[in-house]
Amino acid sequence: MARNEAFIVWMDTEGWTAPDLATELNTAIGQSTGKPGTLSDVTVRKWRSGETTWPRIAVRLALEAISGRSAQDLGFADRRRKTSTPPEDSMLRRSFLNSTVGASASFVLAGPAPSVGTSDVLRLRAQLDSLRTLDDHRGGHATLEQAALAGAHEAARLQEKGASARTRERLFSLAAAFTAAATWSLIDAGRLDGAGHHLDRSLTLAGLAQDPEMVMQVWNLRAMLARQRGDYSEAVASAQAALTTAIARRSPLHASLAHARAAVGLAHGRDRRSALNCLGRAQESLAKVDLAQPRAAWIAFYGPAELYSLTAIVRDIVGDAAEAEAASHRALAVLPETYRRNRAYTTARLALAQLHQGDAEQACASGGQVFTIMAGTPLPGRMRRVLGDFQRELLSRAPHPMAVEWTDRYRTEWTSA
Repeated sequence: MARNEAFIVWMDTEGWTAPDLATELNTAIGQSTGKPGTLSDVTVRKWRSGETTWPRIAVRLALEAISGRSAQDLGFADRRRKTSTPPEDSMLRRSFLNSTVGASASFVLAGPAPSVGTSDVLRLRAQLDSLRTLDDHRGGHATLEQAALAGAHEAARLQEKGASARTRERLFSLAAAFTAAATWSLIDAGRLDGAGHHLDRSLTLAGLAQDPEMVMQVWNLRAMLARQRGDYSEAVASAQAALTTAIARRSPLHASLAHARAAVGLAHGRDRRSALNCLGRAQESLAKVDLAQPRAAWIAFYGPAELYSLTAIVRDIVGDAAEAEAASHRALAVLPETYRRNRAYTTARLALAQLHQGDAEQACASGGQVFTIMAGTPLPGRMRRVLGDFQRELLSRAPHPMAVEWTDRYRTEWTSA
């Protein structure tokens, strides 16, 4: 009998105890069926141990509603069936979704509900997912920031409406996540004023939520913000703070990201040896990760491709342009096609690495690919900054006609993107 590691990781990451999760599931079952569930901490422990591999449908739906993940993603599997979802599952799923969606709709139409619970958390999570989809498509912009701040305000307001202690924590965590989304929008757009204030607020909310994953996310964003501002000592300190979080201490995935962020800050600070040491620790930590395991949405981007991309940045900054080019090619080789902005950003860094090796012709070709990759989509401010660095260095390093031709060729796309 094998333990359900995916479920155990999710519980530990979210800070659930067996009794608390059983209580929350019973409440969610009651909201959907009209009759509270009868789960106990013993039931949850059987799920963890693998003794129970496929809870009954009403329980699975409640668990999916609370976690935001499918039962399969949480490590559950029906060992008895090889067919698709049976009809009674589909019927009960529609019933459950109708009850939660109906509760959410009545909240929107009729004003604040007398009590706040799972349906409100689900509605806000759906809004947050929509903002992430918008970010994937357009990148950071003012409308996204405003929508995220509105979501944060609503989540913080709802926690005052007599919700249970656990629901209040989840709402605080959502408020922190919305505020972090607003911060990222500013960073990605290159509008750094106000981002620090958002991060201070997000860190406070994450503390109130007692959410170590959210705390880690905030420190990660602070390291990125400090690097964009040129405050490299703060970038390193923020990455080191991320390493001290509970989630980074127990998750090699999170630890790897924090080490990589520290490496970038140290490279900018001209501490070559420490930067490369941090890169090594990031690689060692990532090698311990089961990349097939479910993870929080905010860190879904991080894996071998992203670490190769960050390695390229570090190597280029410390003067290893050939190694930077190789790392960029490795990143592009394993980067999922859906990560278009990541591909464009890595391609821009590739162009810089090629230019730093004196291959201006190839660098111009790579730089031009950025506009092809991003065709039809505005260039985020963060990407414009890298292309600006490329253009300035091109003008200083390459033959004058080549630099002018590249600038003239892409000026229209650059200014209108």
